[in-house]
Amino acid sequence: MAKCEICEKSISHGNKLSITRSHISKRTSRTWKPNLRSVKAIVDGETKRIHVCAKCLKNGKVKRA
Repeated sequence: MAKCEICEKSISHGNKLSITRSHISKRTSRTWKPNLRSVKAIVDGETKRIHVCAKCLKNGKVKRA
């Protein structure tokens, strides 16, 4: 399953709404996936390849190898 190994962000589910003539006519299910990147990072003193979301990379929560 797609999941960030730092913040545990994963797939979320909800409804896609079709709006016509000022009211909702149809609802279909959809998913939102996290923006994951596979990076080499230093984890517990070792270099490992982990899946990290782009937000954690941008905020500097990951020490890259």
